[in-house]
Amino acid sequence: MGKRASYQDLALRGQPALRQNVHWFSQELRRGILEGRLQPGTRLPSTRGLARQHGVARGTVVAAYEQLLLEGYLTAKIGRGTFVTDAVADDLLEARTNRALIRSRRPMLIRLSRQARDLVQTPFPPIMPSPPARPFASNQPAMDLFPVDLWNRLASRRHRRSFGASLAQGDVRGHEPLREAIAGYLGTARGVRCSAREVVIVSGVQQALDLTARLLLEPGDAVWMEDPGYPGASRLFRAAGARVVSMPIDAEGARIADAEARAPDARLAYVTPGRQWPLGMPLALDRRLRLLAWARRARAVVFEDDYDSEYRYEGRPLGALQGLDEAGVVVYAGTFSKLLFPSLRIGYVVLPPSLVEPFVSAKSLVDRFCPPLPQAVLCDFIVEGHFVRHIRRMREIYAHRRDTLIVEARRELGGLLELVECEAGMDTVGWLPDRIDDRDATAAASKAGIDVLPLSRCTIGEAGRAGLVLGFGPVKADAIRTGVERLARAIRGLHKRSHS
Repeated sequence: MGKRASYQDLALRGQPALRQNVHWFSQELRRGILEGRLQPGTRLPSTRGLARQHGVARGTVVAAYEQLLLEGYLTAKIGRGTFVTDAVADDLLEARTNRALIRSRRPMLIRLSRQARDLVQTPFPPIMPSPPARPFASNQPAMDLFPVDLWNRLASRRHRRSFGASLAQGDVRGHEPLREAIAGYLGTARGVRCSAREVVIVSGVQQALDLTARLLLEPGDAVWMEDPGYPGASRLFRAAGARVVSMPIDAEGARIADAEARAPDARLAYVTPGRQWPLGMPLALDRRLRLLAWARRARAVVFEDDYDSEYRYEGRPLGALQGLDEAGVVVYAGTFSKLLFPSLRIGYVVLPPSLVEPFVSAKSLVDRFCPPLPQAVLCDFIVEGHFVRHIRRMREIYAHRRDTLIVEARRELGGLLELVECEAGMDTVGWLPDRIDDRDATAAASKAGIDVLPLSRCTIGEAGRAGLVLGFGPVKADAIRTGVERLARAIRGLHKRSHS
C-alpha cells in the first residue's frame, strides 16, 4: 500500500456545544474512517494538536483515541504516532456500504456558464500518454531521445547553487536570463526582432492564446482562423465569445483575401505561417504582407504560433512573420514542450510594446508566475549550447523518420492514403479516398493499434476532403514500417466495405 498523508488539521462535523464530549469525538473519527475520508494508513494529528485545534481538553482526545484503539480502528506505533489501521475487519462491509450510499446520492446538477460550456469541449486528453507513443501520434517529440542525464546534472547544479533563493523569488515575466537567452536565440534562428523586455514566459502557447483572447476580445468580435487549423485555438476563441471566421487554405497557405471579404473588421487573426498546421505549407510572402497591412488598417492583432519551425528538412530557413512587422501588431508565441519534452510546460510569447504591461498584469492575476527553477535549468541548457545541439540532432533523426514514412506509405498505402509533401515539422497529412470518412478510418486504425487524428476534427467551416494527420516524430523506423502495414489493412477494410 502506498504512503498516506499526515494530516495536521482534522475537520470534524456536527460539533456539539458541550466541548468535553468524548463520545462525539470518537463517533466523528469512526465515521470518517468508515466513510473513507480517513483512509487506511493515514497518520492522525497529535492529541495535543487536535485538542488545540478544536478547543477541547487534551484528555478528551486521548480518551477518544484510546476507545478507537480498543475497537481496532486505530493503531499506535511507538515513536511514530497514531494511524488508521490498514484493515478494520469487523466493519469493512459496513464501510463499503456507507461509501456506496455516498456514491449513490444524487448531487445537485450545477449549471455551467456559457463560457464553461465551450471550455469543456477540449480537444486535449486529460492525461498525456506515456512513452513509447503508438504510431502515428501527432504533436509529440521523441522523448526517449532527450538527454535526460544531462538535464538532471544541470538541475542538480541549480539546486545546489540557488535553491534556497528560488523558494521565494518569482518574476511574472519569467526568469530574466532565460528571457535574454530566448530573445537572442529567436533573433538568430527565427529572425524575430525583440529584446528580453518584450518576452514573457508562459506555460505554453495555450496560455498565451488564452490571455491574448481575454485582453483583446469582446463577445461577438470576429477572429480569423486557418481552416483546417488548430482546434485548441478555435475552442478558446469561442469560449471568449468570439465569432470564428474560416480562412481557407491552399498551396500558398491561408487565403487572406477570403477572410478580409468575410470579416474585414475582425479583431484578431490566428496563423501558423512558418508551417501551417496541419497541412504543412508556409504562408507565402505576399500573403504575409497583406495580413500585416490588414492588421494595421483594422487596428487588429495577428497571433503567430511558431510551434515547430525549427524542424525544416528542405529549402532555406523561413523567418518569422514577426520579423516583417513594423507597426507592432504581431504577438509571437512558441513552446519548448514540443522541442524538448511535454511535461516541461515552458513556452514564451513576444509581445508588441503596447501589450507588454497589460499581458504581464493579466498573467499576474491568473497564475502569478511560472516555477523559477525549471526556467533556470532551461536557461543553462540554452546558454551552454545544449539546446542547439539537441535541435540539430533531432532534425536529422526526424528527417530519417519522415523519409521512412514516405517510402513505406508509397509501398503499402498506394490508392489508400495520399501523403502530402512534408518539408518541415513532426507530422504530415494523408488524403483518404472518396467515400471513406476520416472518423471511421481513425476508429479502424485505433483498433489496429494506430493513433491518427481525423482532419475533420480540425475544420471550422464545412468539412473538405477527408484526411488523417500522421505524426512521425516519436516513432522509430521499425515501428513506422509495422504501423504503415497495420494502417493499410485498416483502411483497406473500409475501402472494400465502401465499394461492396
